[in-house]
This record gives sequence, C-alpha cells and structure tokens, in this order.
Amino acid sequence: MTRTPTPRPAPDRRGAALFDVDGTLVDTTFLHALAWWQALRQHGHTVPMARIHRAIGMGADRLLDAVLGPGRRPGEDDALAGAHGTLYATWYDTLVPFDGAAELLRATAARGWRIVLASSASAEEVAAVRARLGADDVIDAATTSADVSATKPAPDLVRAALEKVGAAPEEAVLVGDTVWDVEAAGRAGVPCVGLLTGGWTRRELEDAGAVLVHDDPLTLLRHLDTGPLARPPRPPAHHGRAPTEEEA
Repeated sequence: MTRTPTPRPAPDRRGAALFDVDGTLVDTTFLHALAWWQALRQHGHTVPMARIHRAIGMGADRLLDAVLGPGRRPGEDDALAGAHGTLYATWYDTLVPFDGAAELLRATAARGWRIVLASSASAEEVAAVRARLGADDVIDAATTSADVSATKPAPDLVRAALEKVGAAPEEAVLVGDTVWDVEAAGRAGVPCVGLLTGGWTRRELEDAGAVLVHDDPLTLLRHLDTGPLARPPRPPAHHGRAPTEEEA
C-alpha cells in the first residue's frame, strides 16, 4: 500500500518589513538638524539649517560632504559627529513617536512580516528611540552604524537589514521618510513606501522611486491592507509536493 507523504512545514520565509527609524517612526528629523547646526557652529561652521535638513537621513560622512562641500576638513569628522551625538542625546527622554507608529509595527507583524529597524544611527541612539517607541515585542532585528561602512543613499544599510533576518530583496519592503531611503532601497532592489513625516514632498519621494506615499504612520496603518505591506510574499514553490496550508 502506497503511503501519501506527509507535507513538510514550509521554512520560515516570511517577508521582511524594513522601517527607517528617525523621521519615519519617531519625530526626530528636526532635532537632528538642530543638533548638527549647533555642532557645526561649535567648530566654526555657519550652515543654513534648511541645507542641513535636506541631508538628514544620510550617514554623518555623507551629510558633512553635503553641507560643507568639497572644501571640508575630514579631520573634523569625529569631533563634529561626537558633538552632534552629545547635543542630540539631551533630547532622549523627550523623543516622541509619531501617532500610530508602534501600532503600525504590530499590525504589520500580525500580517506575517518580520520587523527590522533599518538605521545607521549609533547603537546608543537606536536604543534611545526603541525605548520611546515601545514596540520591542514585535521587532525581530535592528541595524546600527556598526553594520555598514557606506551609508544612505548607498544600498549597504538595506542589505544589512535583509541579512539580519535572512531575507531576499524580493521578499522585502522598506518604509522611509527621505529620498535617501527611497534611493537606497531602489539600489538594493527593494520597493519603498514613503512617508511625509521627514519634511520631503510627495513629488520628491515619488520622483525618487517610492511605490506609494502616505502622510504618516497612522495613515499608512489605516491603509495597510491596500498596499505592499498587506501580506508578505509567498514562499517559492516546492517541487514534488502540494503546498501546505500555510503556503497556500
């Protein structure tokens, strides 16, 4: 008598929902701009805050390139970054998540996605925003500056976030608030949902390649079932057997 093989459980191949942190989940964009403005002034550089704002979302190295230009002194980088970190740390206890941010992470996880915080901030800064966000129960992994050598708009951070959970680009979506997020995701082969919470316009995010743009985390949460985060991608077909109930 021929026995029917018992279907084996599919490997854990849930999609990866990558979330930028600063300016996307927590309202920190302009605090970072202010801290950089103050740090630059401490070292003799007067830079319009609007120019600094347009560079927020890049790593410190690229940000300093953008705001100081080709004549900048690279030997100052560590001192400037250290001053920025010290100034920004004074805000840790008062950081405010955007409305719906934690609920968005939980609702996304409930739909079967693995949640990864994709940040190039220091471990200390990431810990501070995670504490204020209060959603560690659904966060599977997080990146920090220690995970990348080239920061956004390079794709390294997105790739590092994928590696944290063993996901492929086609299994992932990134949610971010800057054109640098959108460009980094695109270079890594990952679609990006843009939010307007970082001060960029809808047109700018769309022109950079965002597949969808919402006002803020709460609006994205309300439309979660009509966008790319509605359901993770299906696992690849397993030849030689019928799909399990979980795969169907």
